[in-house]
Amino acid sequence: MPRSAAVSIAAVVGALVLIVAVALLVVRPWESPTAAPAPGASTASAELVDESTHLLSDAGPGAPVVVEFFDYECPACGQFAPIVDDLVERHGDEVTFAVRYFPLPSHPNAIPAAVAAEAAAQQGAFAEMHALLLERQSDWAGADGAEETFRGYAEELGLDLAAFDQAVAADATLDRVALDANAGIALGVPSTPTFYVDGEQLQLRDFGDLEAAIEAALAE
Repeated sequence: MPRSAAVSIAAVVGALVLIVAVALLVVRPWESPTAAPAPGASTASAELVDESTHLLSDAGPGAPVVVEFFDYECPACGQFAPIVDDLVERHGDEVTFAVRYFPLPSHPNAIPAAVAAEAAAQQGAFAEMHALLLERQSDWAGADGAEETFRGYAEELGLDLAAFDQAVAADATLDRVALDANAGIALGVPSTPTFYVDGEQLQLRDFGDLEAAIEAALAE
């Protein structure tokens, strides 16, 4: 689908998240039944980007910053992936692009996918695993045995499989995924994908709205 094609609101947004953040603690929010804060709630305890946030490009201090909260199993995230890739390729030297996990409870393979990406990150291969998971989303979304598929991706990328398996099984890896999810909740992220450009949450109506926001930030 071309970037200029109109997207209905239903196609852009994922399911609303019914999870809660606990201040100053890393909580696995998908394990809590309590509703998330409403959009517009206080964000004092959360930052859009911290030292652990994964970057697809780093344009340095003073550059515009784009942050995407995403779910690997979200169809709209999969549709946006090639658009984001194109924007990173064209603007990565002047715009910092950051991505943060926000797995939705309605997607059973979203958390294992995020854990696989984080395990790959521990071997310096986050960007490569991130790209594979989104590019091949249709191969594993909703399927049984997705963890083995992700392990196959790790092997394809030439990762140390013993270290990968150990990272996937480690509580700390899952907690790292939860760290991003909790930040998203505290910031009032309502769905996936949710994009911020220089701290402002975008209300997307069209695929081209993201590029328009980036161009506006560059023009300032």
